[in-house]
Amino acid sequence: MVALGLAGCGGVGTTASSPTPDRVSGNLTVLAAASLTAAYTEIGQDFMKAHPDAKVTFSFGGSPTLVTQILQGAPADLFASADQPNMQKLVDGGLADGKPAVFSQNKLQIVVQAGNPKKIAALADLANPNLVVDLCAPAVPCGAYATQAFAKANVKVTPKSQEQDVKSVVTRVSLGEADAGIVYTTDVKAEGPSVAGVDIPADQNVIATYPIVRVKGTRNPTTANAFIEWVVGAMGQKVLAQHGFTRPS
Repeated sequence: MVALGLAGCGGVGTTASSPTPDRVSGNLTVLAAASLTAAYTEIGQDFMKAHPDAKVTFSFGGSPTLVTQILQGAPADLFASADQPNMQKLVDGGLADGKPAVFSQNKLQIVVQAGNPKKIAALADLANPNLVVDLCAPAVPCGAYATQAFAKANVKVTPKSQEQDVKSVVTRVSLGEADAGIVYTTDVKAEGPSVAGVDIPADQNVIATYPIVRVKGTRNPTTANAFIEWVVGAMGQKVLAQHGFTRPS
């Protein structure tokens, strides 16, 4: 990626009275995994403050839903997935412009109602048929990751319902419509006091990997490149860490 200077930085042949124009400008549409909602919203605001001539618009949802939309022609400049398989669908479909860059990682956590009234302490507890367990659908990254975690723990869980994105699982638990679910640690943190998180041991947990790529056909490649550089750089990583994400190992 080509590193782009911020507005106002001097260059060859410029003076203080004639600053170099910011090449990072125009509209940018970013389709990103639902679990990135809080972090990317803040990153987008920071990015636009640094580049006032740029406007970033986000569409958040389940990774499989978003990649399907792109493959069907929905306008997008960038795609950020919560897993590698859904990113690979974009690559296989010929719409990834360049090699996807892994920018962050996440872990799973059991989300329960505030105060944990059902006293859920481990993945094995979710096998209790008297509990209402809500999970992401198997095609959604958080659903696929949950399946892997249950296999590691040798636990069979039958969910009462399945959602198309991780935020829907958190919402159902926070409203008392479900007793528990499997989400990312960042989602529990983002929801605040209406829910609580139960940690999953490292030997049963799964690392979620987040890649981002420019979508082929973007009308704003310069700003798309700049946004990727921002996300993988110090400014973006600082915000991601504040929201509970970790740097890729």
